[in-house]
Amino acid sequence: MSWKASERLMDTIRHYARFPATGVSLRQMVQFGEKPSVGTLFRASQFLAEELPIRLAHRVQELDELPDGLNEMPSVIKVKDWYAQSFEEITQLPRPQLPSDIRSRLMKPSKAIGRNAFRLPAATPNPSIDEGEADGWGGLQNDNGKAKASARRYFAIVDDSSDWPADLHLYNQRFAQTLHHIKRRHDGVVTTMAQGILEYKRRRQRMQIDSTIQSFLDRFYMSRIGIRMLIGQHIALTDQSHHRDPTYVGIICTKTNVQDLAQEAIENARFVCEDHYGLFEAPKVQLVCNPNLNFMYVPGHLSHMLFETLKNSLRAVVETHGMEKQAFPVTKVIVAEGKEDITIKISDEGGGIPRSAIPLVWTYMYTTVDRTPSLDPDFDKSDFKAPMAGFGYGLPISRLYARYFGGDLKLISMEGFPHGFFANDYKAEAARYRNGNRNAQLTWIFERGGKRLLDSRDEDPTTPEHRTMWFTQPEGPLSMETSLKTNVENLYSLTKRVVARIFGQ
Repeated sequence: MSWKASERLMDTIRHYARFPATGVSLRQMVQFGEKPSVGTLFRASQFLAEELPIRLAHRVQELDELPDGLNEMPSVIKVKDWYAQSFEEITQLPRPQLPSDIRSRLMKPSKAIGRNAFRLPAATPNPSIDEGEADGWGGLQNDNGKAKASARRYFAIVDDSSDWPADLHLYNQRFAQTLHHIKRRHDGVVTTMAQGILEYKRRRQRMQIDSTIQSFLDRFYMSRIGIRMLIGQHIALTDQSHHRDPTYVGIICTKTNVQDLAQEAIENARFVCEDHYGLFEAPKVQLVCNPNLNFMYVPGHLSHMLFETLKNSLRAVVETHGMEKQAFPVTKVIVAEGKEDITIKISDEGGGIPRSAIPLVWTYMYTTVDRTPSLDPDFDKSDFKAPMAGFGYGLPISRLYARYFGGDLKLISMEGFPHGFFANDYKAEAARYRNGNRNAQLTWIFERGGKRLLDSRDEDPTTPEHRTMWFTQPEGPLSMETSLKTNVENLYSLTKRVVARIFGQ
């Protein structure tokens, strides 16, 4: 029998949806350290027991109010019920009855907090998200901007001078187990929502979705990233005593090795390419990266972005040059660390995209595949076979992962020649925590071919000090006409960006 939300539960959800989400920063998450205490985990559990229902309620209400009949699609209703059921499970989880002295200890700061205690700075706006664009998704910040940080904080150092009662440990385990069930339930949200959009497009006989639905999906999936970040981090912190790794704090790796993740993503993307096209050998990928380049990040996010962009690149190369070709052009992945950013550039010779189609690349369910493949009957399971392409979700979701920590993913295209992506993923959180005042940025560039005509402010792109403003020009010598045209286009592009900043567009 399928689960169905009662009217009383929906009233409770609407009540919770009136409260704003509270942001949690990467720095707060890593402050738990290698092995957090029972009391510290309990305080975090209490925060999440209040925060997660608010975030889940926002999503239920928004799914329930989708326009133009999208909220009536069977798959959308299924996703809404998942969120409502998860809301019910968290809010109905009984909390332990604690004596007054234990409650006092939980609220009393540890003796370690004194003059030299580490204090979190004020909330830092996400530079990749326009003001108001992601209201309610609870992005990375230290507070919600409405009140001074108080006892309701995700991370809090408590008085661990004596042992904690067994009830706290049992509650922490039950809460983590509940979150684990919720996480498994929501594994198929992306594919199920994709199915819902397909149902909507077929019923309405539409080729593309409008800007209202596009904005909703951006908010919805960004919120999903935040919710899964909180849930995954707490589960990992609770289980950390059994799976200890000195470089990890929950799911955050304080020494994420870019070369290792890039090499793994390359192998996975090439395997999918070979399997999809029946190739003996997929196009080769050359990786240029300092093997000792490490920084604090979530490896799962970085792996996802690398895999999706590489998969897109390899598909373009194969379909541009033909499956019968004996040797494909080499795709390059170049990683460099500057004073303010890390740059990952993926460059291929995939033929480019028409200028008119570039905005559509970021539209959900837009694809250059001739026919969208049917989802597997078990598409809502976490282990279904991922297709090479065809659903138009890889790049939009990858851009959200990049933007979640303050970065971006941008596409630079030259039709008839390779084109590319720029992705900026700020590592300011990690750098400040590690170096005090250093504000660093992880920059992705996924560029399909061409040399770069650098802005006058740029230095040699092969050095770690390079910046992220790039212009492309075709291989070979330039004629006077071509050179003039290239410079005019570059100047026009730069002028547009300056005007957009001045007028806030």
